[in-house]
Formats: sequence, structure tokens, C-alpha cells
Amino acid sequence: MVYICNHYGLFWLLTGNCKFKNMKDERFCNSNCPFTRAIGTIGNKWKPIIINVIANRTIRFGQLDAIIPHISRKVLTEQLKELEEDGLLERLAYKELPPRVEYKLSEKGLAFLPILEHIKEWNLKYEVAPILIETDKKSRINYPV
Repeated sequence: MVYICNHYGLFWLLTGNCKFKNMKDERFCNSNCPFTRAIGTIGNKWKPIIINVIANRTIRFGQLDAIIPHISRKVLTEQLKELEEDGLLERLAYKELPPRVEYKLSEKGLAFLPILEHIKEWNLKYEVAPILIETDKKSRINYPV
């Protein structure tokens, strides 16, 4: 019964019918199902993208903002804060003028990278029709529109 409830909750989450300010909802984070708890940690569409962009490097906020298209600075700030709270990200603040902050993945975040690689491989294998790629004006990286 727990699996069925979690399955439908996940369905509503993934279809966008479930509107949460963040994924700290008790129904996800305190679930009996480890998969549902993991989805609660991973959260929405932005967190895996942020983790993928950071990967094995240290990066500043402005660089993330320039690389990831279609994300507002407010949402990026919120997502970085949640990733740090969940232990997936380390925030390195330097006491300089002007202040400098860098982000890098923690051990837990680095352990998530192979999972993202498997998701990418799965998509390439089962993608029905490849999407034409256009260059986004916000960055130099090509993203599907």
C-alpha cells in the first residue's frame, strides 16, 4: 500500500500537478520508500541540472547563472541553498572584497554523478525523436529549446 501511495505521489510530482515551494514536504522526506525519499532530496528539474553542471569542478554563482538557461537568479539561489542543506553541495565563502563564493559537490553529490550519467544514457537510447539543438543566447553551451 505504501508503494502505491508513493507511486501516485511521484506521478503527481513528475507531471507537475503537485505544487510545492520546495521538496522538503513531509510526505516525501519522511516516506517509508527510499526511492520517494531520494526524489524528495533531488527535488525538481533544476537540482539535477545544477549538479550536472558543477560536476567535478568548483564554480561561482555567476558562472552557473551564465551556463544554465531559463533559470532565474532567485530560483538558482534557492536551489543552491537546498542542495547545501541536503549535503549535496559545499559552499565556500571567502572573506575578500568583493565577497567571493564558490560551490563544489560534496562526496554525496559526487556519488550522484554516475546516476545522472545513466539517466543521460537511458534518454539517448530511448529518445523517440532527437530534438534539434539551438544555441541559447544566455550561454555558449547548446541546449534543446
